[in-house]
Amino acid sequence: MARGGINKAVVQKARQALLARGVHPSIDAVRIELGNTGSKTTIHRYLKELDNQFPAKPVSAPNLSDALATLVEQLAEQVREEGEARIEEARSAFEAERQTLLAQVRISQQALAALQQQHEIQAAALASESAELSTTRSTLQTEQTRNATLNQAVGELNLRLTEKDEQIASLEDKHQHARDALEHYRNASREQRDQDQRRHEAQVQQLQVEVRQLQQTLIVKQDELTRLNRDNEGFLVQIRTLKDAQRTLKTQNDRRQAQIQGLEVNLAQLNGSRDELEKQNQNLALSLAERVTELRQQLQLIGKQEAQLRLAELAREQLQGKD
Repeated sequence: MARGGINKAVVQKARQALLARGVHPSIDAVRIELGNTGSKTTIHRYLKELDNQFPAKPVSAPNLSDALATLVEQLAEQVREEGEARIEEARSAFEAERQTLLAQVRISQQALAALQQQHEIQAAALASESAELSTTRSTLQTEQTRNATLNQAVGELNLRLTEKDEQIASLEDKHQHARDALEHYRNASREQRDQDQRRHEAQVQQLQVEVRQLQQTLIVKQDELTRLNRDNEGFLVQIRTLKDAQRTLKTQNDRRQAQIQGLEVNLAQLNGSRDELEKQNQNLALSLAERVTELRQQLQLIGKQEAQLRLAELAREQLQGKD
């Protein structure tokens, strides 16, 4: 369908006006007569139909120059039509290829965006794993410090327990010496009681006083021994508690070490995936750049062809002007 309101009646009117002035109704002449509007392809189709319906009658018998001019104009018109057909085919092919390349570019951009998004997700996961690993290491260091402190406390309690055991042994030795001394005094008193009972009564009384003192001393020592035994039992309970805590900390430490090893393996795998993605992104960017370069070269070639066609059309119009 004609563009810009051009139809067959308008073209026929312009053709008749040109024939009335003795001008050959070429496509360019008709288009100029129409005010440089309308598609040349549409004008050519309407002129062809009008030529078949109303053949142009020459005003006067053509001479040789007019015949040559007509032949040249027909050849130029044929060249122009073939050129326009080739231009149209080239434009159609270029447009199809351009749409294909644009679709490929869009697909490549979408793939690149997806890869970038995947890379960002993996980078975020890697950062999270790194933060968790750092927190785990910090917790492990804190637990190790606490474990060392508990070990030191256990050592100090063991030392104090050893000192208490030595004190108990010393008190037991003193108690045994006191019993031995008491037994010795009792035997001596019985042996000498028959010989000098009155002389020994004072000694016996003195010994009884000493015995009472020794008994009181023994009671005090027994109380101290009982208290030391209670302290020893308390220390033993503390030591068992500390040893249980130490075993628990060791178990937790082993678990932390296993978690750290697992996190380090995951970190190595994530680093490998990230390197592979970066390599894929680089290859995709290089492929895209090469495709864009080829597209630009094709656009430049088409531009050159269009420039040559415009030059040929300009030369033809100049040739028609000379005629």
